Amino acid sequence: MRRIFSGYRRRPLIIAAALLSTVLSAPGWAGITDAVQTETLPNGLRVLVLENHKAPVATFNVFYKVGSRNEQFGKTGLSHLCEHLMFKGTKKLQPEEFSQIIQANGGEDNAFTETDLTDYFETINKGHLDVPITLEADRMANFEPKQFDQEKAVVLEERRMRTEDNPEDALDEMVHAQAYVAHPYHWPVIGWFHDVEGLTLQDALDYHHLYYSPQNAVIVAVGDFDAKQVLKQISESFGPIKNGPKPPPVTEVEPPQEGERHVELRHAANLPAFEWAYHVPNLFSADSFPLEIASEILSDGKSSRLYKDLVIDKHLVVDVGAGYDMSSFDPGLFIFSAQMRPGVKTETVMAECEKLLTQLGNDPIPPDELQKSKNLEQAEFVFSQDSVFREAMQLGVYELLGDYRLLDKYLPRIDKVTAADVQRVTKKYLVATNRTIGVLIPTGVLPHGTEGMSGGELRHAPGLDLTSDEVVR
Repeated sequence: MRRIFSGYRRRPLIIAAALLSTVLSAPGWAGITDAVQTETLPNGLRVLVLENHKAPVATFNVFYKVGSRNEQFGKTGLSHLCEHLMFKGTKKLQPEEFSQIIQANGGEDNAFTETDLTDYFETINKGHLDVPITLEADRMANFEPKQFDQEKAVVLEERRMRTEDNPEDALDEMVHAQAYVAHPYHWPVIGWFHDVEGLTLQDALDYHHLYYSPQNAVIVAVGDFDAKQVLKQISESFGPIKNGPKPPPVTEVEPPQEGERHVELRHAANLPAFEWAYHVPNLFSADSFPLEIASEILSDGKSSRLYKDLVIDKHLVVDVGAGYDMSSFDPGLFIFSAQMRPGVKTETVMAECEKLLTQLGNDPIPPDELQKSKNLEQAEFVFSQDSVFREAMQLGVYELLGDYRLLDKYLPRIDKVTAADVQRVTKKYLVATNRTIGVLIPTGVLPHGTEGMSGGELRHAPGLDLTSDEVVR
């Protein structure tokens, strides 16, 4: 599953190709991070500020380097629950008063939790950026949530909707739990139901004290403002905040998988489905870029191999996809998934997918298909700069990974991917001994209205439109 900024409004490919050709061929072209101004406050808080004067708006993001990856057995779901509680008051504010103040100033706010990070963000008129700066500093320093039991009940209901009542998401959860035996990517971001039931207010307070401190945060502001003035405002609001104890590092390492694993889920579902998961490296490996292109060739658009073969030509599936998140903090999973048409056997579709993977690894990739896939991947990256929110997301995620300037290497590294690279990584990683297979077997038709919310990051509130700068609560 790709991060938020990977999806985008698709532009005509011919325009994308022309733009990318100009960008990549220009001698000494400026990196997209060249205009970023940075500061590290004495308390360790990292601040990145980027002026973008395309529209009179600004986005303010506070990233914390904490997600489900930082949890322990028996306390899963604590990161996500803590995110909910951040909206339930401080020593100065009552529950939901944070959002009410933002809305009163013409802004929108939201948050989401992932395996690796938690992000709180506001989009607001450029003239009121001081409001979220002040409010975010308050809930970093003065966390005092009310209505704990009520909010925990909300999270448990969210889990019922996302997993217990959603067979595809329940299957995905099982596949991840089987694919990871040692690493904390084993459990879901929302946590196991019985773990969340047992969480206490003291658990949340201790967790916040450990992870929600300046030394474990990155602030990113992007928009139509004066960068020096914004840096000054951030320093004044966040500079006095003291750190808690230093968070412990995540040291668990997933051992190599040496054989195919299988899980089976019997669940009420409208159609059978399956999911394959392969262990793959993240962006710190040179292999991540060929894997990204492999995912484009396989599943990006109606001309992709999976869609053309399984949907258009053979009418075997109603939905199919492949891809992975190269910006995960630790090595992740390359996921295949498909939902069969009525009457089609799962084994038939899996055999077709095996055939397509074999072809990708062994047969020459036509130059025009390779270039099209590279154009699509690069265009997605370039056009994400249209949005101040996505610019902030990119900068924040890469800074948490180690250095926001890694963004400048993305386009050239995609451009250097060869057909031989794609074939090599396909045969190295997308193989049976490195695969976990999950199969969904319907036990009956889903009751109407119980499909739940499918896919994506866990957010404080649903309805986030990631294709624009307007955040909808």
